[in-house]
Amino acid sequence: MKKPLLIALVLGVTLSSCIKDYIGLPGHGHDTDVSNLTFNQIGTFANGSGDEGFAEISAFDAKTNKLFIVNPNENEISVWDISNPSTAIKLSGISLNGTPNSVAVNDGILAVAVENTNKQENGTIETYDTETQQLVNSYTAGALPDMVTFSPDGKYIIAANEGEPNDDYSVDPEGSITVIDLKKNKIGTLYFANFDAETIGNEFRVFGPGASLTQDIEPEYVAVSTDSKYAYVTLQENNGIAVVDLQGMTIRAVYGLGAKDHMMPYNTMDASNRDDSIGNFQNWPVHGLYMPDAIAFAEVKSSNYLITANEGDSRDYDGYSEEARVEDLELDATAFPNAEELQKEENLGRLKTTLASGDIDGDGDYDKIYSYGARSFSIWDTYGALVYDSGDEIGRRTFEMAPDYFNADEGEADGRSDDKGAEPEAVTTLKMGKSTLLFVGLERTGGVLVYDITNPTAPEFLNWIFDVQDMAPEGLLVVPAKDSPTKENLLIVTNEVSNTISIYEIKS
Repeated sequence: MKKPLLIALVLGVTLSSCIKDYIGLPGHGHDTDVSNLTFNQIGTFANGSGDEGFAEISAFDAKTNKLFIVNPNENEISVWDISNPSTAIKLSGISLNGTPNSVAVNDGILAVAVENTNKQENGTIETYDTETQQLVNSYTAGALPDMVTFSPDGKYIIAANEGEPNDDYSVDPEGSITVIDLKKNKIGTLYFANFDAETIGNEFRVFGPGASLTQDIEPEYVAVSTDSKYAYVTLQENNGIAVVDLQGMTIRAVYGLGAKDHMMPYNTMDASNRDDSIGNFQNWPVHGLYMPDAIAFAEVKSSNYLITANEGDSRDYDGYSEEARVEDLELDATAFPNAEELQKEENLGRLKTTLASGDIDGDGDYDKIYSYGARSFSIWDTYGALVYDSGDEIGRRTFEMAPDYFNADEGEADGRSDDKGAEPEAVTTLKMGKSTLLFVGLERTGGVLVYDITNPTAPEFLNWIFDVQDMAPEGLLVVPAKDSPTKENLLIVTNEVSNTISIYEIKS
């Protein structure tokens, strides 16, 4: 990468002026009042050193200016005073009897999702006073609470309980969603016994060995509507979204998300890490399962939308693995008359696919090739209908702007082209005036893409916030100006591999 571009990336300078628009790519061509935003890094610090895993997800408390950071390596919530973000001060942490996976803050209360020492047993949601850091309450959740959040009105705490199997797949707990009504002191852990895969349809996956649908479902991430009535929960490995009625404590619906056709325009991808070419974008006969990780809710011009980071994920255990490369599949001769050519390593041979999907007629060979994730972010309506998908925008943007980091694997460009590409992992939104900003964290390539989604059918790319010292953004957190210690809008990025937290001030 050329040095001038590197400097621009590190400092967060607006980069939309540095490159030309892509002809034919979605999401270009309308001006907004946020087109000249700057993103200046005003603080950065490390929460640990050496191995990764000292910093994953963060939550900010406006009452105390404390930042609470999930630190699974030390079984604690690390606490920092960011009253002055340029000189953050580390405070005493909160020790836990178990491994934390997620944190959230509302009105002086911190909620922590804590997994059991036996991951297949029920975990807990622990709440703490943000000022005293003393335990307020402990609630029983389902197996492996992986994400926790508050409803905007502060009435509910919602947890996605992933319910992963053990490594030999001999124990597979049911996935579930825990809803805690703080006003009524009522707890409901919701299961999926009333649903079946065929009725859900649209590439919804139930495939674990011997697993019922309730065992197979693995809730991942939660977003809540602005009116605090509904929660929307990604079911990543299953390729779906669940809708939860919070007041009724019921799961109202489950949607399959379908698959992305990589033969369509704007859905090209670089599918090999052994093609002697970086940024080798082509159409391929591959169907990308969306399989979202993070999800955000956005109300834009009185309409409601869900935004997903389509990372993708496989099941790969000692007792069962769905993973295979295309070169290892027996492809149906009718569906793939050019199978030999496709299965070369420089073509599709290296691409990771699944053994659990694609044998449509059950004859033992594969009629469709499925990949993990869609290498994109998507905007959906609240009924699971696709409004917009970013296509190959993420790959093309990052390749054009920083080819040395394209689909990087531990710093090696192109190293993840055969897997899930840049791996969009995290999403969050911020209202600025009449505009709505979207932030998309890229786990492998690194950095955060910024879009204006004021027109949800045609998002506009604004910037790529990227510091080479920050690796694997796991958590994105926006702090509105009214709650910010600097009285400006902030973006806080928590990076899992580098253990760094970077704070950016957003100004127009």
